[in-house]
Amino acid sequence: MSANGEEPALTMRDVVKTFGGIRALDGANLKVRRGTIHGLVGQNGAGKSTLIKILAGIHQPDSGSIEVAGQRYRHLTPHKVEKLGIHFIHQERLLAPSFTVGEALFLGSEPCVRPLPLLNRRRMRRQATARVRSYFGVDLPVSALISELTPAQQQIVQIARALLRNPSLLVFDEPTAALVRQEADRLFETIQRLRAEGLTIVYISHYLSEIEMLCDYVTVLRNGVDVGTVNPREVPASTVVSMMVARNIEEMFPKKQVPIGDPILTIQRLRYRNAFTEVSFAVRRGEIVGITGLLGSGVKELVRCLFGLLRVDGGEINIEGKPVRLQSPFAAVKHRLGLVPEDRPGHGVALDMSVRENVTLASLRQYSRLGFLELGREKNDVDTLISKLSVRTPNRETAVRYLSGGNQQKVSLGKWLSRRSSLYILDEPTVGIDIGAKVEIYRLIGELTEQGAGIFILSTDLLELLGICDRILVMFRGRVVREFSPAATNSDELLRCTTGADGTSLAVSA
Repeated sequence: MSANGEEPALTMRDVVKTFGGIRALDGANLKVRRGTIHGLVGQNGAGKSTLIKILAGIHQPDSGSIEVAGQRYRHLTPHKVEKLGIHFIHQERLLAPSFTVGEALFLGSEPCVRPLPLLNRRRMRRQATARVRSYFGVDLPVSALISELTPAQQQIVQIARALLRNPSLLVFDEPTAALVRQEADRLFETIQRLRAEGLTIVYISHYLSEIEMLCDYVTVLRNGVDVGTVNPREVPASTVVSMMVARNIEEMFPKKQVPIGDPILTIQRLRYRNAFTEVSFAVRRGEIVGITGLLGSGVKELVRCLFGLLRVDGGEINIEGKPVRLQSPFAAVKHRLGLVPEDRPGHGVALDMSVRENVTLASLRQYSRLGFLELGREKNDVDTLISKLSVRTPNRETAVRYLSGGNQQKVSLGKWLSRRSSLYILDEPTVGIDIGAKVEIYRLIGELTEQGAGIFILSTDLLELLGICDRILVMFRGRVVREFSPAATNSDELLRCTTGADGTSLAVSA
């Protein structure tokens, strides 16, 4: 049926699920019309993951029902779900890393040399190449291992594997979390094409701009209950946000008015290989300076140079008015710089270490005396920071891997608070965390500026930059091409500048 048809492909009614006395779902409903893209949004803990795991047959509901193509089920199993044509594209890319592309695609339905039960690898490679080219218009190295592919290529394999099984419904769970802008755009084109071919899609994302662009409908979950289903093209994002967090959009960006002081960081004519050149700007006490740019603009390399992860080729860096050479992260930390990286699990926190150990990891020396750690003082300070940051953790000794993404980010920030940094470099600080956690991160950023710290934030979330920054810099092809005042611009103007569509970027970079 068309996108306007009324026949539901999926209906979940009055679903209840309890874990250890806590109700993750409290009568949630989800109705997905056939041939549509249906969004599912909510804060962390709203019940999205539980609802989808029930649909996948991983969890069994305490009560409620599920209807697929008009057939009612009390509960499902993973095997039954696959027979019903429901497939899942997970954020974690659940593929065997030691398999080749062809092996991952045809796992469970491998082409054989008939009548012998022998694997026909040549045919498998040929079919894998043809299927991927047919679905996505790209050529993958089908003999390469999954571990050798980029996140975007792994996602192509995951989608292609599902399409080989003729699905009736595809569920995308945070599919763009590890993708750069161009890769995400290619994914959006694929999803829209699949809808045009009649496939039904459930799309889960923290990014409301994606929901608005892709989805015909969106269901909002809050505290285990569906609080409404709306058309995201007819209802403003502010309404969806209010439904998610039960607060007004004006509360999203709690910007504090702080006096701007002297420069903490000043860079002049900085350059690094072919990534960027002639970059100059300053960050002052109490100031939040944002920067944005597309992949290849040089903005990522700039952040890495400012923390000593890359060594600049020329230019000047001054901290507190004195020239410095940031040739290593140790040198950056010595000059009271802190970096909260985009890759939390890989570089921001040590997942298997406790909250306490992570928070004091960069400041152990201040808790050492005669070679021994003063555990009492360390624990007191960590408890104070946990309270200050509102970290939701059972206790200070809980391993960080058991915390939500937003709480992991608070621990990553707390590491530099413990160090008493004067300049915080934040690289995509709210990627992959829900709206409620974002608001808390913004509040903490404002408190840091009140205490006299400077903030330098790289973000591709243009509304975020407009909401919290005092100034916004745009990089294009290795240069800072414009500086914006958030009060005098909007996201459309920023986007035109980052892509060169406004003409200014092209002229400056020429």
